Amino acid sequence: MAVFSDIAFDDHERVLFCRDPDIGLSAIIAIHSTTLGPSAGGARLWNYASDDDALHDVLRLSQGMSYKNAMAGLRMGGGKAVIIKTPDFDGSDALYERFGEFVDSLNGDYITAEDVGMSVGIMEIVARKTRFVTGLPRSSGKAGGDPSPKTAFGIIRGIEAAARIKLERDDLDGLSVAVQGVGKVGYNLCSLLHGAGASLVVADIEADRVERVCDEFGAVPASLDDILFKAVDVVSPCALGAGFTVKTIPRLQAKVIAGAANNQLETSEDGQRLADRDILYAPDYVINGGGIINVACEFEGEVDDAAVMDLVAKIGPRLTGIFEEAGKTGVPTNVIADEKARSIIAAARSKQLANG
Repeated sequence: MAVFSDIAFDDHERVLFCRDPDIGLSAIIAIHSTTLGPSAGGARLWNYASDDDALHDVLRLSQGMSYKNAMAGLRMGGGKAVIIKTPDFDGSDALYERFGEFVDSLNGDYITAEDVGMSVGIMEIVARKTRFVTGLPRSSGKAGGDPSPKTAFGIIRGIEAAARIKLERDDLDGLSVAVQGVGKVGYNLCSLLHGAGASLVVADIEADRVERVCDEFGAVPASLDDILFKAVDVVSPCALGAGFTVKTIPRLQAKVIAGAANNQLETSEDGQRLADRDILYAPDYVINGGGIINVACEFEGEVDDAAVMDLVAKIGPRLTGIFEEAGKTGVPTNVIADEKARSIIAAARSKQLANG
């Protein structure tokens, strides 16, 4: 396992390998940057093909969190954790408590939260051993709880912004959307899209999730192999990343890509490939920032739930600015977002150095 030579390594501040063989815990916590504040990002539970794959994923995800938090205007840096589903993994309370101890050992430099494969209940177990955890049950009207509804709300605001720019539509009534992945975020997004009058095509690795969305929202099922290539207005990836590549982009029929998945482009050059095909791409870490906004507000304890929704709604105008700049300059949207995020972080670092 080579850390520094991994293509996703981007001068990360710290990478912690967490192992307790007695309870079957294998995890990696990556802190990309604490320039803007303590690093924050969810813990992902996944069955990785290799330890190298897990390392690559956590490095890439944590960098994305730095950019996501910068673009959302949060006082937080970027971090991420992955818990590896090893053959001896049992998901016991002791395992998650031990993970909480590793989080706590970082003394607040990393704040964890719920991500793929995790739940509010698991976060409650982690919280037995550390206070640096969010996504916990919330009091009425307060920020907190499952962040996925906030993520979905930000996605639909982003789809609206993209539809105005690319499709010249003022609403989503009659819009066709292919949603890849209908877990927590995808399900909530389908509910919002259905309420707005959109028609849905959906796919997921879990058949019961697809059946649920089809029954409740009149969605049409599709296969995982075909969902990205449907003849729809919008493709909304809400599963794992790296779906848009040199091989898949030529097969796309949609005019807009706007979804919740992290790291949707396999490489930065894929943003140019989408632009060359006249497909408008909503940079993933900008459009899917609703969940981390909720996490930040919960941890700081300064904002109620209504105010969180107002902050998440700003994702729409934020994306509009990126779309308009791309239209004027011809620069791909992902490049514009990257430059803005890096500029925010660099300005904060320069200020810190100037202040000693």
